[in-house]
Amino acid sequence: MNDKLIAGDLLLRPWLSSDAHSLALIANNKKIADNLRDAFPHPYSFQDAVRWLDMVIPQNIPAKFFAIEKEGRLTGSIGIVTKDDIYRKCCEIGYFIREDEWGKGIATQAIRIIAKYAFANFDIVRLYAEPFSDNAGSRKALEKAGFKHEATLRQNVIKNGIVKDSCIYGLLRQEADIL
Repeated sequence: MNDKLIAGDLLLRPWLSSDAHSLALIANNKKIADNLRDAFPHPYSFQDAVRWLDMVIPQNIPAKFFAIEKEGRLTGSIGIVTKDDIYRKCCEIGYFIREDEWGKGIATQAIRIIAKYAFANFDIVRLYAEPFSDNAGSRKALEKAGFKHEATLRQNVIKNGIVKDSCIYGLLRQEADIL
């Protein structure tokens, strides 16, 4: 299993402890935190980065959590969360991109790369993501990467004290063959 995934000028690679400073700089952004689950802290400190890296690096075999680099610069994060019980043939993906790179197709490209990797390396039939319904950028990136809008769940989440809708986007193994 190759844990460095390359497509064009984008590299997805396993996280390193030395990424903590850059991760903290990118992740300490309210606009990013506002589009992620509450487990993602804001403000995001150097210690938050160290804690997260200390948690994921030892369990990252096979690799499920990747740093996104563009032209040698840390640009974001993407990961695969395996499920169990009746959901054991599914994985959820999650990601964020540094704000100064939004709208440049990086998320779409990273989603395509991680989808190919997930279907090639894990015994799954489905990938899915759950963006908030008002996160137009993430929804567009998923659609461009081949994911299908499967549902809008009304008043499904609460973020920053506001009850919001969320969406489910899915990609099946047979659909990924065209990526």
